[in-house]
Amino acid sequence: MKTLTAKEVEEKLMNGEVLNIIDVREVEEVQTGKIPTANHIPLGLLEFRMHELDKSKEYVMVCRSGGRSGQASLFLENQGFKVINMTGGMLAWEGHVE
Repeated sequence: MKTLTAKEVEEKLMNGEVLNIIDVREVEEVQTGKIPTANHIPLGLLEFRMHELDKSKEYVMVCRSGGRSGQASLFLENQGFKVINMTGGMLAWEGHVE
């Protein structure tokens, strides 16, 4: 599984790269702030909402600490998606949140 640190993701966004970020945290967690442009799909709904995703794109998976996004990454990889897990999750995120 490919990984990026929170800092690497932040740097890519600051350099103008367009990243497809999916935040798999629960609703109440996301209300404390999420990465701008991130789509929120709670881990428990991912299986039912993966039809919203495009297999030709690469997705950066985010959660609180990196565990659930790792599970989500493995699940989506097994379904044929290209994914990157953001290690450290939002606990390691120092960038802007919305």
